[in-house]
Amino acid sequence: MTMTAPVWILGGYQSDFARSISKEKLEISDLVKETTTGTLEAAGIGAEQVEVIHFANAMGEFYVKQGHLGSMVATVLPELSGIPAARHEAACASGGVAVMAAMADLESGRYDVALVVGAEIERNVPGKVGAGYLASASWVGHEGEGQEYMWPFTFSEIAQEYDRRFGLDDEHLRAIARQNIANAKANPKAQTRGWDTPPECFSDDDAANPRVVGRVRRYDCSQVTDGGAGVVLVSDRWLRDNRDAVHTPVARIAGWGHRSASLHLQHKLDASADSDFVFPHVRDTISDAFARAGISDVFELDGIETHDCFTVSQYLAIDHFGITAPGRSGEAVLSGDTARDGRIPVNPSGGLIGVGHPVGATGVRMLLDGYLQVTGQAGGYQVADARRFATLNFGGSTATVVCTIIES
Repeated sequence: MTMTAPVWILGGYQSDFARSISKEKLEISDLVKETTTGTLEAAGIGAEQVEVIHFANAMGEFYVKQGHLGSMVATVLPELSGIPAARHEAACASGGVAVMAAMADLESGRYDVALVVGAEIERNVPGKVGAGYLASASWVGHEGEGQEYMWPFTFSEIAQEYDRRFGLDDEHLRAIARQNIANAKANPKAQTRGWDTPPECFSDDDAANPRVVGRVRRYDCSQVTDGGAGVVLVSDRWLRDNRDAVHTPVARIAGWGHRSASLHLQHKLDASADSDFVFPHVRDTISDAFARAGISDVFELDGIETHDCFTVSQYLAIDHFGITAPGRSGEAVLSGDTARDGRIPVNPSGGLIGVGHPVGATGVRMLLDGYLQVTGQAGGYQVADARRFATLNFGGSTATVVCTIIES
C-alpha cells in the first residue's frame, strides 16, 4: 500500500479560536473570507493559481442557517469565481474528508493546486441548543434517546466500555485534560490560552469540574467555538515545475488512511467484542497511513495531533496508535511519554480540548499544526527536531476516521 503520487503542503492559516464571530457582529462569510485570504497569503499562492476548492463544514444549516458553503468562497472572493468547489460534511471529520478529496484530485492528475478551507460558527446559540444540533451526527432516533447531551453521553459509554474490558482510572482522563490545557497556554490561537484553570478543574470536585453526564465532567470536554483553518495542497508535478517560485517551507503528506463504520456506537462495540482494540477500524485507519508512509510503528513519529473531543477520545487514540498495549493508555500519560517533551508528544498544540473545536475546521487545523511542527514553525508549542507527525480526525463515535502522516 503506497501513495500513488506525493502531495505537498505549501502553508496555511488558522483564525483565533478564542473569538466569538457573532459578538463581533460578523457572519460566516467574514470568517470564510479571513480564512481563505490568510491561507493564500501564508502559502504564497495567488487566487489565479488555485484550480480546485474543497470546503469543510458540518453544521452550517443548523447554527447559521446557511448551506451551499462550497460556493461561499467565490462569494466573498470574486477572483475565485469559476473555480470548481465542493462542500464536505462528515461531522467532526469534515475537515479530514475535505483533505482526502483534495488529495484524490491532486493524485489523479485532474488538478495541481487545491485550496482546502474549514470553517464553523458554534458560539451563537445556547449550549443546550447547540448540543441538539450536534446530536444530528449520531443515528438519530436509534441511539441516545432522551439524552440532553448526546456526545458526552456517548463518550461516557466509551469510557465505560474501556472500564469493562480493561479497567479505567478516571485520574488518567483528568491528566489528559490537564496536559492539553497546559499545552494550549503556549498556543496564541488557542481558545483556552487565557483561562484560569486551578488544579481543582482536573479533579472530581463537583464545583470546579462539574459532572456533565456519566463519567464525563466539564474539563473532559472539548470546547465548541468559532473558527476557520485552511491549507494549500499541491501535486508533486506542480512542485517540481514551480520549486524556484515557492518561498515557504513545504511538507509532504507521506501517508493517509480513511475508513468508516456504523453511525451507531453499539454496532461498533458489538463488532469489536473479540478484538484486541475497542475500535479495530480506527487501528486499521492508522495502519493504512503507516503502510503508505513506509513506517513500521508509532515510534517513528515525532508527535501526533489527535481528536480529543473528549479525554477518552485521546485515551483511545493512544492505544490505537500503539503507544501502549490496548487498554493501558493511562500509563503513557502518567509517565510523561505523551507530554510535549516526551517520547511521543500527543496534542502539543493543546488539541481540541485546549485549542477549541469548530467542528468543520478541526481536521484542517490538525493538518496545519502537523505542517507547522515538521517545518519548525509551531512557535511556543514546537516539538524539538520534529520531522514526522501524524493526525487522527474522526466524526461521531468514530464512524468516520481519517489519519495522515506529514513529513518535512
